Amino acid sequence: MARGTKEWADWNVNIFKGCKYNCKYCYARQMALRFKRITKPEEWGVMRPNLTAINKNYRKRKRQGRVMFPTSHDIVYETIDTVLTVLSKLLRVGNAVLITTKPDPRCVAMICRDLVEFKSQIQFRFTITSSKDQVLKEWEPGAPSLADRLVSLETAYRLGYKTSVSIEPFLDEDPSDLVALVQPWVTESIWIGPFGKSTPKKHRMAIHEPENLRKIYAKLDDNPLVRWKDHFKERMVQMV
Repeated sequence: MARGTKEWADWNVNIFKGCKYNCKYCYARQMALRFKRITKPEEWGVMRPNLTAINKNYRKRKRQGRVMFPTSHDIVYETIDTVLTVLSKLLRVGNAVLITTKPDPRCVAMICRDLVEFKSQIQFRFTITSSKDQVLKEWEPGAPSLADRLVSLETAYRLGYKTSVSIEPFLDEDPSDLVALVQPWVTESIWIGPFGKSTPKKHRMAIHEPENLRKIYAKLDDNPLVRWKDHFKERMVQMV
């Protein structure tokens, strides 16, 4: 059974250490703390270039399967030139790339414009975890607003790119409203998942208990666009 990023792609590429958005539930930050790559959570908010990954010659060969970019940091406007350079190297050799981000519309517009010749190789997966801006600001204080993420999704869709959405972790008791909000601009899938195991217990929410997960599953499973993360299904069958 595929786990983590392997549910979505066969390979992953990251070119920064740390992430400006520094979301409270970030699994990458928890791993960095656990393995003492950082000593304080706030250190994760400083994005440091991974020069080895940035300068790598990705043009040497096409990888088998899909490449996910990025997985442990986000795409932010301050580093978009570097992002475009690495994406171009990945795409020119023929890789299929899943671009995952809490989208800044400026970044999405630039990717769509500058990499248009590779449109058929690109799929966007935008993370939108709540239909309420106040909830997003609480959990993802450095990330783009709900309006910015929706604009990004609609932009990519209207420009003919393959689009999908990740509602993971879902932060509303019932993500049905959010599914309905994004569905008109999704061409491929809407993924739903609860907090991962690496999320500290103090940050976990009652809405991710098995009983509520079962209710959500019953309500949305008939939607052909909806996909369930493996740990959603595993937790759903646990005893309350």
